[in-house]
Amino acid sequence: MDWVLSWRVALFSLLEDVPVHLRPLVASISIDGTSATTLIVDRNTGEPLCRPFLYNESCPDALPTVKSVAPANHTVCSGSSTLCKLVSWWNIEESNKKSALLLHQADWLLWLLHGKLGVSDYNNALKVGYDPALDSYPPWLHSQPYSQLLPSVIAPGTSIGNLKEDIRTQFGFQEDCIVCAGTTDSIAAFLAARATQPGKAVTSLGSTLAIKLLSTTRIDDARFGVYSHRLDDKWLVGGASNTGGAVLKQFFTDEQLQILSEQINPMEASPLDYYPLKAVGERFPVADPNLVPRLHPRPESDVEYLHGILESIAHIEAKAYNLLKDLGATQVEEVFTAGGGAKNDKWTKIRERVLGLPVSRAKQTEAAYGAALLALKGAQHDSC
Repeated sequence: MDWVLSWRVALFSLLEDVPVHLRPLVASISIDGTSATTLIVDRNTGEPLCRPFLYNESCPDALPTVKSVAPANHTVCSGSSTLCKLVSWWNIEESNKKSALLLHQADWLLWLLHGKLGVSDYNNALKVGYDPALDSYPPWLHSQPYSQLLPSVIAPGTSIGNLKEDIRTQFGFQEDCIVCAGTTDSIAAFLAARATQPGKAVTSLGSTLAIKLLSTTRIDDARFGVYSHRLDDKWLVGGASNTGGAVLKQFFTDEQLQILSEQINPMEASPLDYYPLKAVGERFPVADPNLVPRLHPRPESDVEYLHGILESIAHIEAKAYNLLKDLGATQVEEVFTAGGGAKNDKWTKIRERVLGLPVSRAKQTEAAYGAALLALKGAQHDSC
């Protein structure tokens, strides 16, 4: 799969999909991308020097090196961190080190629009070691030979520059349309849900399960895959599990999920105990690259099987929120749901029972809406 080409094609097909009569009204553009999806590119041309490292890929070969330089239990001390991916590439690569530059998925896609190479945001840069409290890369990272590859970092939603003239002309966007720094998928989903008070949380039920809790306290602990993103003067504490919708898609079509879900009694606990994963390895609330999926025994009834999987994912979610509380984060009071799983009302009721909390579908469940809010923030600031 040529991921980079597919992302480029997707981006420009989306621009093409903007109705022609609306294009002159677009004032600002931002993008959210998967956290820790990493590209090593040529700093002169922007072209990738190797295939991208995807968000869920682990580089255990680099972990000892990273652990030897980073503080104990730091966010980067996980095989799937951006820094581990960078170090893994650095240790193997011979010839392109001097011309190389690290970008995240959102950074690279935004570069296609604004043309200024080497700009990231402090949400995407967290897993490469950027310290959002200091608002800089820490000294232990600056002193490494590969630090020359790190991009400059600005706040999400900050204007980077105007849309490139050739793109503006091709698509008919206005002359002063700006391009703003982006964010990660789960943070964009949190922004879309408009959860503004400490104790409010957003669970994104997409291909994976990601949770974000607004907290007054910052929590970082790589032992459990827990990390904190800065959100203005507060912290978004959470992590991402490898369980989620991708597991469901292995067994059921969208139509089957809908029909079978309708037959589930969400008030009745399933006796089945699974740990639904698509492949070996878990990131959060257990950081274990060797954790084996547990999806058996499978009952004859597909309804019972789906019920067991949905309930088991809810238990993983509950374990995650309890872990955050135990580590010192603000206690969760209410959960909003984003992503495709938000549409499943029976699953929502199961999760409400298992979590013991109010659970509802966010008014806006698409992460793209959160990216649009960042673009709006950038446009408003730029016009001041």
